[in-house]
Amino acid sequence: MNIKINEVLRSYIDPLTEIEFAALERSLLAEGCRDALVLWGDVLIDGHNRYAICRQHGISFKTLQNTSFEAIDDVLLWMIDNHLARRSVSNFQRGVLALRKKDIVSAKIALQMSKLESAPSHSESAPSPLSTREDVAKEARLSSKTIVQIEKIQRGATLELVDAVRSGTISIHAAATISSLSEAQQLSALGGGKKSLQQAAKEIREQRASSRTPREPANGPAEVDVLRAEISALKEINVALKAENGALAGRIAALTDTM
Repeated sequence: MNIKINEVLRSYIDPLTEIEFAALERSLLAEGCRDALVLWGDVLIDGHNRYAICRQHGISFKTLQNTSFEAIDDVLLWMIDNHLARRSVSNFQRGVLALRKKDIVSAKIALQMSKLESAPSHSESAPSPLSTREDVAKEARLSSKTIVQIEKIQRGATLELVDAVRSGTISIHAAATISSLSEAQQLSALGGGKKSLQQAAKEIREQRASSRTPREPANGPAEVDVLRAEISALKEINVALKAENGALAGRIAALTDTM
């Protein structure tokens, strides 16, 4: 069978690192290809690395057909779910995959809604939406805060910074902070290695903290001024009462002396 490689599908999931690829190659050479390659028609949809290694070394393999897909988006969703279920996928990868799933599902829902408007009798059910950041976080098994940070990295990080967080050189939190810098500043921080990246992220956070406007009291400045005025007035009354008490004490003492 002539297996076809779709470049969109092949590059959709982050490639293995050199170490991971070498480990897979050793495993295939020692044990053979135990898991079947998954095909959609004649298109390979799962097992691209195994297929390449098997072809290079003449290792035999089996194939399995998945006929449940109607379009390439269905294949992509299947690939995402397949990888999200794997323990070896990093937090950053899971977040990226969950965000990709959200985009695909949103597009499918919009398309199906337009079909329903033009043909109300259409009975096709829409996929479950990932309409909120909390939904995406649950899908990726991450916190909403981490999803926000991954979105920041996707918007502002250079390719080099993305590679650094993928490889674990820098944390998602630190990478999200550094992604706010210019491209030149990011590359400069990357050039100094892991410690330089961590220091750059620390300095940015400290700068942001020092530039924050102090919070005003919950009651507001106007009410605080009123309370201060009341305290001042009470102090004056207290002084007056003490003076009056002193005068009364003097009169009592004078009357006692005359008796």
